[in-house]
Amino acid sequence: MSADAAKVKLELTAKHFASDQDPRWCPGCGDYSILAQVKKVLAKIEAKRENTVFVSGIGCSSRFPYYVGTYGFHGIHGRALAIAVGIKVAQPELSVWVVTGDGDGLSIGGNHLLHTIRRNPDINILLFNNRIYGLTKGQYSPTSPLGKKTKSTPMGSVDFPLHPLSVAIGAEATFVARSIDVNVKHLAYVLERAARHKGASFVEIYQNCNIFNDLAFEYATAKTTKDETTIYLEHGRPLVFGKDRNKGIRLDGMDPEIVELGDGITEDDLLFHNEKQEEPSLAYLLSRMRHPDFPEPMGVFRCVERPVYEDLVMDQINEASRQQPGRLEDLFDEGETWIVE
Repeated sequence: MSADAAKVKLELTAKHFASDQDPRWCPGCGDYSILAQVKKVLAKIEAKRENTVFVSGIGCSSRFPYYVGTYGFHGIHGRALAIAVGIKVAQPELSVWVVTGDGDGLSIGGNHLLHTIRRNPDINILLFNNRIYGLTKGQYSPTSPLGKKTKSTPMGSVDFPLHPLSVAIGAEATFVARSIDVNVKHLAYVLERAARHKGASFVEIYQNCNIFNDLAFEYATAKTTKDETTIYLEHGRPLVFGKDRNKGIRLDGMDPEIVELGDGITEDDLLFHNEKQEEPSLAYLLSRMRHPDFPEPMGVFRCVERPVYEDLVMDQINEASRQQPGRLEDLFDEGETWIVE
C-alpha cells in the first residue's frame, strides 16, 4: 500500500459520509443520534460511498437517505425492503441498508419484513422504534402499549403490541440486536456488528419521539433506573445486572427468574448468553423479557451463519445457463408459437 493510500484511509471520518442536506427532524429527536453513529460506523468499516445504498419507506426515519452521502432510494410506505432485496439481487456487490420505523416496517410493511428476514439477503435493516406514528402527528403504532391514549385512540388502544425482536427471531433472522439512541457507544458497537454480518441483520433501536411520545423509554435511559431495567448481553457471559451487579437471570425450567447473587447463588448458576446458538429458543426467550417484569436485554441476541439469498439466486441462474445454453431468440421461438393475422 502506498503512503498516499494509507493517508486517505486514516482521513476517512463521519464527515466523509455526510450529504449536502441539513437534517430536518424535530429538535431533540433521537434520529440525530442514530444518523451520527451510522456515519461513524461507515467510516470505521471503510465503506465505499459509491457501493453503498440506503433505502427507506415513509416516516420520520425515512428521511435518512437524504442525509447520508451515498446512493439512496426513498420508496413508498412499507415497501423499502422489497426495493432493497431487488437492489441486492441485481447488484450483489452493493452494501444495502434499510431504514424503517415501527409504523412503516411493522404495519403495511410487516409482510415484506417477515419474508425478507426468512430469505436472508445480505442487507442491514434498522428499525427505529418510538412506539408512535410521528410523521402523521401521533397516532398509535403496532408497538404502542395496550391502553395507549393517542389522537386515534382517545380512550386507549385495545391492540396488543407487536414485539419486533420476537417477530424477527420467529422468522429465523440470522442477526438480531437491540440498542438505544442515547447509548451512543453501544449503538455504534451494534451497528458495526450488523454491518459486518453476512446475511440479513435486524437491529431494533429504541428512539425517543420527544413531541408525540416523549420519555417512552425513560426507564431504560434514566440514570436512576437504567441499571435495574436493562441488561447488556455479552456472548459467553452470564446475565448479570443491577447498579451493584448483584442480580442475575436464572432459568427455572424454561422460565426466566430474577435472583440475587450470594447466599449460595453464584454467576455459574445464571443463564449464560450464547448468540451463536443455531436453535433460536434462547434468543426468543430473551426477546420476551420486558420491563417492568424483567430488565430488557440490549445487545446481540442472535448471530448465526446461513447461505444468503442473492448467492442462491445466482447459483440457480448459473446452473440454468449451464444446462440450457443458447440464444434468447431461440428460447422465445421454442414450444407452441403462433402468429395472429
